[in-house]
Amino acid sequence: MTLRLIFVRHGLSSFNKEGRIQGRNDLSKLTKEGQLQAEAAGKTISSIPIDAIYSSPLQRASETTKIIIEQHQRDLQSIYTDELLEVDLGPWSGLTKNEIKNDFPQELSIWQKDPKELTINKDDGTKFQPIKELFYQAEHFLKYLFNTYSGSNKTILIVAHNAILRCLILKLINEPSKGFRRLKLDNTSISICNITFNNWEDRQVQIQCLNNIAHLHPNIPKKGRKKRIILVRHGETDWNKQGRFQGQIDIPLNQNGKFQAQAASEFLKNNIIQKAFSSSLSRPKETAQIILNEHPGVEISLKDSLKEISHGEWEGKLESEIRSDWPDLLKTWKTSPEKVQMPDGENITEVSNRSINGWDEICKDLKNEETALVVAHDAVNKTILCHLLGLMPSKIWMIKQGNGGITIIDLPEEEGQPAQITCLNITSHLGGIIDSTAAGAL
Repeated sequence: MTLRLIFVRHGLSSFNKEGRIQGRNDLSKLTKEGQLQAEAAGKTISSIPIDAIYSSPLQRASETTKIIIEQHQRDLQSIYTDELLEVDLGPWSGLTKNEIKNDFPQELSIWQKDPKELTINKDDGTKFQPIKELFYQAEHFLKYLFNTYSGSNKTILIVAHNAILRCLILKLINEPSKGFRRLKLDNTSISICNITFNNWEDRQVQIQCLNNIAHLHPNIPKKGRKKRIILVRHGETDWNKQGRFQGQIDIPLNQNGKFQAQAASEFLKNNIIQKAFSSSLSRPKETAQIILNEHPGVEISLKDSLKEISHGEWEGKLESEIRSDWPDLLKTWKTSPEKVQMPDGENITEVSNRSINGWDEICKDLKNEETALVVAHDAVNKTILCHLLGLMPSKIWMIKQGNGGITIIDLPEEEGQPAQITCLNITSHLGGIIDSTAAGAL
């Protein structure tokens, strides 16, 4: 069975607006802006049939849930559960960031570097580790969902808070090192994971999108003082549409692919782009050129390191043809890609190594607070994102990259900190929150 989980963070709250830590207390409520955000998110989700809704009972989340249900125009009832309560930050709740900096400087330093290792002292003298406890809470809730909806295809909406939602997503992908700092979730952002499973231990997870705020203005998260990279997969080709393995054969965009690139250009037009990089193949290069029509004067640097995986003898073939000639190898590719050496082609580790080298070169090329556009391919983008998420390249099937999909990465200011996946695989500019681009052959 496949379980689709749609995660929505609550709208802007009074404490969010005041810059106060909310934690588990229930003193913060939605602002007028937060209500409008929830309404916009609800309209976006309204086209998706929802089988069940789970929500945190805290008022900023429960009000968001009620507004979303109103937009859905169906007889839906939410189940309110303490399993979706926000992280318990004890004495920090209600304080501003400056107050925490003054009163808890050592703890704040740990929180900023690796939140999972934070220990907080309660008023009664006991100690607890809030993020570790939240991960236990997240796992317990996910196992409940798996047990409850085993054996049927369901779409579940989950409305909650920043920290618990991050823990839920990270638990699904096996909790990578420093994972909490690798993700960003804005108010009323929409994130979607598709899970095929027999049980908790035997599950396959695909992140379809993360932190999609295309329903808001601005339509992507605000840029801070960090370097930013906008990573895009090229538009559709005829071979994508037919399900042929392209690899390094230089197939151009089709008309729909050009439309997708133009839609991405329109979506990104209000963002300053200083530099651009592309795979040296024509389909990403043309995608980049179309996007840059809104950014005149930006030249494209071509990088062979960003070329698609070489499928060798599979290139130009349909999946049905490969299944006929290499049935066992194709089956292994779909389950354990790290074990496959493409006939006269590459393996996924080789692709990952050269892609990450190219990525690192781009990161070093950026100066100050620059933003760069990078356009590449399905396997290349997936190996880069696995690296940034703290996953092995064998986990490429955990990542969705639709044709013309937009991913944004903010690079760390401090050495030793991970880059942040600010949003992943946004395809709303192509017609909806669910990625409906060609499945391709990868």
